[in-house]
Amino acid sequence: MTLHADAVRTLSDWTAPDVEQDLLRRDFLAHLSAHENAMWRECVPGHLTASAVVLDSAGERVLLTLHPKAGMWLQLGGHCEPHDATLAGAALREATEESGIDGLRLLPGPLHLDRHRVWCHGGSYHLDVQYVVVAPDGARERLSEESDDLRWFPLDGLPEQTDEVVRRLVARARRLQPGS
Repeated sequence: MTLHADAVRTLSDWTAPDVEQDLLRRDFLAHLSAHENAMWRECVPGHLTASAVVLDSAGERVLLTLHPKAGMWLQLGGHCEPHDATLAGAALREATEESGIDGLRLLPGPLHLDRHRVWCHGGSYHLDVQYVVVAPDGARERLSEESDDLRWFPLDGLPEQTDEVVRRLVARARRLQPGS
């Protein structure tokens, strides 16, 4: 199965949590149908990306990266690569690379979808499929060259320099935690 086929299967099988997310899911599927290269940054109208919100093992903190281009605290993630077999695998790879944490555990299925304008090729869209990963006990993050900073924040204490997409993503991830 190709990464493109995996994206179609993943989005076709995913039950969106609300009408807005279902409309995005359908838009992403239409984009995949219209663009055979929809998984790659060369697809100028827009391309699928994979990201993950990283929670600590207790489910009390989230690891965010200070994105150098956006100047904001964001979840970890990015472009799919030719060796990625699945969207979920791409999200896990990106989270591992950007956090420096080995042994991250991917929770099943996408959590959220987001479409946002980016700087690729002078203006394009990321159609971001967002997942949740959980760090092992005692995990220590390591700053990568893709980030200006990397820091844990309490789920109810996100920094001011986050957008509504990150706040919604963290709120949805929080609801997955036992006792929430």
